Formats: sequence, C-alpha cells, structure tokens
Amino acid sequence: MSLGLIFMYSALALVVVVSGIGLITSRNAIYAALFLVLNFVTVALLYIALGAPFIALAQVTVYAGSIMVLFLFVIMLLGAEQLPIAEPLRGQRVLGILLAVAFLAEMVLFVLLRGAPTVAGQAVSPDFSTPTTIGMLLFERYLLPFEMTAGVLLAATVGAIFMTRQPRPDRKGALPAMPEESKE
Repeated sequence: MSLGLIFMYSALALVVVVSGIGLITSRNAIYAALFLVLNFVTVALLYIALGAPFIALAQVTVYAGSIMVLFLFVIMLLGAEQLPIAEPLRGQRVLGILLAVAFLAEMVLFVLLRGAPTVAGQAVSPDFSTPTTIGMLLFERYLLPFEMTAGVLLAATVGAIFMTRQPRPDRKGALPAMPEESKE
C-alpha cells in the first residue's frame, strides 16, 4: 500500500471520528444533524476509495440525502433545537456509558472470534448474491453486527421519542369536572 493511500484513509478516518464525536457532543440538534451528514458523506468517500461505488452512491442518496433531510425537517418542525439541556431521565448518562462499554466489548469479541478475513480477489460461486445466500450469511456469519445495528437503531428511535414527547398535563386538571348528581 502506498504512502498516499495510507494518508488518504487516515485523513478520511479522522474526519469520520471527529464528526462522530461532534455529533455526540453537540448540544444543538441542527449542528448534530449536520455532523451526521458530514459523517455519512465521509463514509461514502471511504466506500469509493475501497472500490465500492454502488454502496457509496446508496450511502449518499439514502442516508445523507433522504434520511438527513427528513431529520432536519422534523428537528425544525418540532423545534427540537430549543429543548432544555436537563436530562429527562435520571441516570441516563450512566446507562449510556454502560451500553457503550457493552457495545465496545461486543465489537472486540466479534473481531477476535470472527477468524481470518477473506481475500477480496477470491472467486465467488454463482449463487453468492441470491437472497437465500445473503440471508444465511447475515444470520450466521454477521449476526452480531446485525443485532448491534438493530440495537443502535432501537436506541435512536427511543431517543427521538423522548426528545419530542410533550409533558403530560396535570392529572387533576386534565379533564373537566363532572357535575355531581343529587342523591334524593
């Protein structure tokens, strides 16, 4: 591998990491969404550098294009950039740190237990891209990354629900008082 390629991969990886940290630490929801767009575009550039232009195009059009426009629209519509800084749930930082450590441990175990990587120039069988083969690979060899992605998406969904929920009205004043019937 040439020195230029190593520099390019390193620079792109640095931008991915910095934009990810900016996403997590940003207090403004709009800036966080823009950091996420930068992250998506940089990952697409990594896909192009690795020789996967279709995945790079899908990354830009689906994530950086469609989904991020939807995120920004919802943030602006709901006024989520003006949410209070206080934690809505007590102890959520501790739980978040514990879950992050668990995800890191899972990733380390995955890398250690996965075995030797396959060579990119290896010959593939004709049935490699059938839905059955892809499903078997997904649920046998790549089950842990699939489950981790599902967990991250579930956490993002729950986080979006908590960010946009409205405070409940006081129970006593929520319903109009019913007139009392006279007992005669």
